[in-house]
Amino acid sequence: MEPQSAIARALTEVGPRLRRLRTERGVTLAALSAATGISKSTLSRLESGQRRPNLELLLPIVQAHRVPLDELIGALEAGDPRARLAPKHGHGKTVLPLTRQPGPLQTFKMVISASRKTPELCHHEGYKWLYVLSGRLRLVLADDDLVLNPGEAAEFEARLPHWFGSTGEGPVEL
Repeated sequence: MEPQSAIARALTEVGPRLRRLRTERGVTLAALSAATGISKSTLSRLESGQRRPNLELLLPIVQAHRVPLDELIGALEAGDPRARLAPKHGHGKTVLPLTRQPGPLQTFKMVISASRKTPELCHHEGYKWLYVLSGRLRLVLADDDLVLNPGEAAEFEARLPHWFGSTGEGPVEL
């Protein structure tokens, strides 16, 4: 289900939930109005779906009924959280995105072939964080030439000239 339609459905279901909660507790519109400071007509329109619910209206109602907000709005389904994105191949490496949402923080799994062993330094805005899963990773960072083994991590400003690849002994997974 599309996120917008799930939200619309959840909002549509608030009114009947409000009415059911109030009637199950034997509370009149007048009593709920007195407890919340919300007019009887507004409460009635909320229950009938003629008025869209908002936090300004729902929070006093959940406080008066002493129920969690989730009970009125229902929990939206999160859906399948697994990232199933297509890997990209090229330049001696396979890159598998692990982050579905766009934004400044992205996560990838990479497999770099043993043939990618000649440094070609680059620099750009951002920050890099690497964690070696298997193999041996060669990291050239400014004037430093390092080898990282499985279980080791590195982090650095991407504005520094850098390159990472295989030591040439075999593929590396990070």
